[in-house]
Amino acid sequence: MKNKIAFWYNNARPISLPQSLLPALTAVALSVGNDEFNFLTAAASVIGVIFLHLGLNLLDDWFDYKEGSAEARVKVATEGFRGRMTKYPYLTSGDATHAELLKAVAVFLSGAALMGAVVTAVRGWDILWWILAGLAIGVSYSGGPLKLGFRGLGELVIFLMFGPLLMTGVYYAITGTLDWKIVLISSAVGLLVTNIVYSHSVLDSIPDKKMGKKTMAHLMGSDKGQIFLSALLNTLPYLMIGAGVVLGQMHPAYLGVFLVLPVSLWLVRSLNDHVQEREVSLEPKKWMGPMGDFDKYRQAGIDWFLLRWLTARNIVTFFCMILIIVNLIFG
Repeated sequence: MKNKIAFWYNNARPISLPQSLLPALTAVALSVGNDEFNFLTAAASVIGVIFLHLGLNLLDDWFDYKEGSAEARVKVATEGFRGRMTKYPYLTSGDATHAELLKAVAVFLSGAALMGAVVTAVRGWDILWWILAGLAIGVSYSGGPLKLGFRGLGELVIFLMFGPLLMTGVYYAITGTLDWKIVLISSAVGLLVTNIVYSHSVLDSIPDKKMGKKTMAHLMGSDKGQIFLSALLNTLPYLMIGAGVVLGQMHPAYLGVFLVLPVSLWLVRSLNDHVQEREVSLEPKKWMGPMGDFDKYRQAGIDWFLLRWLTARNIVTFFCMILIIVNLIFG
């Protein structure tokens, strides 16, 4: 049983958990000090977010399996195009069946539903709007009739799910209230989480197009358009926090997020090097944050992808950690 749990947890791509867990923890930190703060709903909300995220990751694999994504990626690779080719390897290797995958999805989503029931019991039925909206939007990313992730709207889905929807939902679950601060900060964080997926789409732009998948990178058209949006996603969140401080609505200590700005600017420049097909050093630096077993990534030939993707993920981590610390100290 233990090995089976570990098997499906690892297949659910826990490497992506910071893009949901950090926003959720930031919302928890912002709710500290509120008279209606509820520890039970705080814990249930965070655990529920984890279950939902992992479940939707596996469900995304199921939808991609039905579309034949892995086979299409192999075909693209044989044509000489560089892209991130690994997709649901546990299915293609025969380590698991698609029926077992669906069972794992059901287990994760059941865990999320149980946590949602706990929150609903405390906060009432209004919280279901957030839960149902999150589930519907998450499923529509790669499944159902909408398949928004294949129509250039995947980044919009990510912004809503991991920014305003997730963070205001967690905040409401804990406090039973909403305010301007959580809306502003959730929007800023949502843009940086979107930046993870958008950076992915820029890096995989050519293979995605060959596979018939339209992403936001394709909607931006030219290389300049792609990098313009990257620059926007990597700067606007800082300007939003800065505006909150300048307008006297947030403590000046929140400007500490600007310490992360150089990392965001490096990412923009690195993506530009990629689209311009410039050969550059792919050595990770300490200021980029945790990079896992980078030698393993290099041996697998995906260092060019994961260096940028992990940096985008780490930007969210750094940004949220500063927000959490500042809010706990200064409120």
